[in-house]
Amino acid sequence: MLRLMSTGAIDETIARELGVSLRTVHRRITRLQDLLGVRSRFQLGVIACERGWV
Repeated sequence: MLRLMSTGAIDETIARELGVSLRTVHRRITRLQDLLGVRSRFQLGVIACERGWV
């Protein structure tokens, strides 16, 4: 999911590529933001890159 997000893919595309619902994508993004203590997708991307997740 993070790889797809880093390409600029929209949520609908991410859901389709992963074979999950749009709601699942939103929940997973929210869960990652909570885990990392960030408030925006941009912050999520920066921290995920710093940790080597992408």
